[in-house]
Amino acid sequence: MGQLDGKTAVVTGGGTGIGLATSKRLAAEGAHVFITGRRESELQKAAAAIGNATAVSGDVSVAADVDRLYERVREHGQGLDVLFANAGINHIATLAELTEDIHDAVFAINVKGTFLTVQKALPLLNDGASVILTASTAAEGGAAGMSAYGASKAAVRAYARAWADELGSRGVRVNAISPGPVNTPLWDTAFGDRAKEMKEAVAAGLPPRRVADPDEIAAAVTFLASSGSSFVYGANLYVDGGMNQI
Repeated sequence: MGQLDGKTAVVTGGGTGIGLATSKRLAAEGAHVFITGRRESELQKAAAAIGNATAVSGDVSVAADVDRLYERVREHGQGLDVLFANAGINHIATLAELTEDIHDAVFAINVKGTFLTVQKALPLLNDGASVILTASTAAEGGAAGMSAYGASKAAVRAYARAWADELGSRGVRVNAISPGPVNTPLWDTAFGDRAKEMKEAVAAGLPPRRVADPDEIAAAVTFLASSGSSFVYGANLYVDGGMNQI
């Protein structure tokens, strides 16, 4: 028996990277996983790879798309036990380079999208459900070019604290996870032709001298999703290879 047999999970940004790895892990533990993302073809391939999954395309910053996702979950008839609000974007730009449109786009997905994803799930959350938000080590660091992203993830961390207090009386646990550098397609999106160079430079400064595999983040999310973390509320679990620890 898996840790999540008979449970229902939702993973936003479930088509690639951390979201896909986590969806596979949750399904392997027995959950039926609803995944969502903006790229339909990518999402369908992910659902096939996961197995026990339903793909619902949509943009988490658009309220109607989030409503459509949860209508599918409602039709499933089991409520919702695990919610991994993971969808996020990054755009590397210094303060001088940062445009209003880029700033708004980052906050629309990372902050507004997280808010909509959790708020609209409230009627479906079963007592004892686990909500996990993807924060980041960037929320505490001060890397040049990462101001909008870091600020957006600091907001997500604040959400986890407040929502843990608000929902705790229902036994609903809200926690955040802060990955460090992870080997996902976001490197290519953020750095383009310099992705390999940047990844190697960051890895050289970490104790393990490598970036994380998405499966390593998925394992930590699964812990927060499971009864093994039953007394963990409002925490921020760092899975960062020591980046923000030493």
